Amino acid sequence: MFEAAELGHKIAKKTFVKEAPQVREALLEAQYALLEKPDFPVVILVSGVDGAGKSETVNLLNAWMDPRHIQTHGMGAPTEEEAMHPPMWRYWRRLPAKGKAGIFFGSWYNAPINGRVMGKWNDHDLDAAIARIVRFERMLVNEGALVLKFWFHLSKEAQKKRMTDLEKNPLTRWRATKQDWKRFGYYDQFRAVSEYVLRETSTGETPWLVVEGADQNYCSLTVAKQVLQALQERLANPEPHRRIHGAPLPTPIDNLRIIDTLDLTRTIPRKIYDQELEKWQGKLAKLFRHKGFQNRSALAVFEGMDAAGKGGAIRRITAALDARQYDVIPIAAPTEEERAQPYMWRFWRHLPRHGKLAVFDRSWYGRVLVERVEEFCSQPAWMRAYREINDFEEQLVESGVIVVKFWLTISQEEQLRRFKERENIAFKRFKITEDDWRNRERWDDYVRAASDMIERTGTQLAPWTMVEAEDKNYARIKVLKTLCEAIEKAL
Repeated sequence: MFEAAELGHKIAKKTFVKEAPQVREALLEAQYALLEKPDFPVVILVSGVDGAGKSETVNLLNAWMDPRHIQTHGMGAPTEEEAMHPPMWRYWRRLPAKGKAGIFFGSWYNAPINGRVMGKWNDHDLDAAIARIVRFERMLVNEGALVLKFWFHLSKEAQKKRMTDLEKNPLTRWRATKQDWKRFGYYDQFRAVSEYVLRETSTGETPWLVVEGADQNYCSLTVAKQVLQALQERLANPEPHRRIHGAPLPTPIDNLRIIDTLDLTRTIPRKIYDQELEKWQGKLAKLFRHKGFQNRSALAVFEGMDAAGKGGAIRRITAALDARQYDVIPIAAPTEEERAQPYMWRFWRHLPRHGKLAVFDRSWYGRVLVERVEEFCSQPAWMRAYREINDFEEQLVESGVIVVKFWLTISQEEQLRRFKERENIAFKRFKITEDDWRNRERWDDYVRAASDMIERTGTQLAPWTMVEAEDKNYARIKVLKTLCEAIEKAL
């Protein structure tokens, strides 16, 4: 895969000087055209061997384009804060908004390649990471992003010469470190692993462009022209609507859904409730003070029918904790800023650090619930969301996050009673809106969507706990007990 990048590609300085102004002007025009109609973001990955001109090319792109609308992220070792989150978190939160460009100097490919070369990862780990990367990049493309991936290559001899030359020059000696020379000692292993990774991740949606880095004028102008061409083509030909060609989700022929199987007659006497509440709130408080939890975090997701008691259950959790130990994130319609990012971005940025709990009152499941039912997004968008959500939650669990998901269910009759109660009690009126009444008319659609959601996202790593919420006291104790047991098991 690298042979074509070892042919000695070069262009004369005279040619570079002649072509550079034209490319630079056209890049700016394309960038401003994207700003005027911000339909998609541009994600540029810059990876490759040391000394192959990556830094110089990134500097050139920043010089030739308006730096106010292109941000470069030098991705080195994770910071202390980043290490307290899933490995992809530091990339998720830096993705550019629509109309903007982001350069990742070092990317999500670093850890898999370095880990395999250094023996920290085995072949299975590498293949699992590759599959996850392919799905992540497909998600970016499905969300509308233009993803450009550049691999800067040098032959072994060319890299050795480049590093030797850098070391001889007092002005550039700092760029040839002991770590660089140590990595050079693994050149053959890096080449083999990198070639395999590039081959497996160069897809029709996000292909790799391998650029020879022996001549700086050649590699800089090659990358600049490729960015320009990709931008111009995308601006001239917006992506067509993506369609799903598979069969639609089936409806049970007997019309029996998983939510219908819950026993809503379950209750708990008030006296027992008070005792159980004190017991489980006390246990939760102790678990959060446990030494082991300081290197873990927890995430509780609350979904359910309107008026099912999510807020009351959440308050019984937070009442047991110090306010510094948790964040409650109520999810409503996305803001303009959030709509300019991938769908999951507004949830990615609220992930808890070690020692903390994040409680989502509604969550990323909105895409397969309200957005599906109300047709706020296309069928392809909510159909692919099942896979994207499972990927996301798998990464959370693998990074040490304790994920607990609750679906609270009540009957239609109980919902109507609670709606009327809210209308009649002054301090509860804010809880009932016209949307609640309108959603109630689509009860069956929501039951079907919720049943599909539970079936397709209830995994071994992140299972759903279905809560019979007809009796609020019963629901609150079940939520507290489930959360305590999940944290205790993880510790």
